Amino acid sequence: MAKFNPGKFIREVRAETGRVVWPTGRETGMTTVMVVIMAALLGLFFFGIDNLFSWIVQQLLSLI
Repeated sequence: MAKFNPGKFIREVRAETGRVVWPTGRETGMTTVMVVIMAALLGLFFFGIDNLFSWIVQQLLSLI
């Protein structure tokens, strides 16, 4: 089993972090807006589906 060396680990983490291509502020903002829009659209979609199924169940139960 290999020995754990915290100093080496931190150096490797810093080296990897330096290779990361970080998004610009504009890219981050655009991605945030897209996520909010998609979450809202999906929320509305599932709200509609839930209401549809609720209506169907109510209609079926009224037959009993």
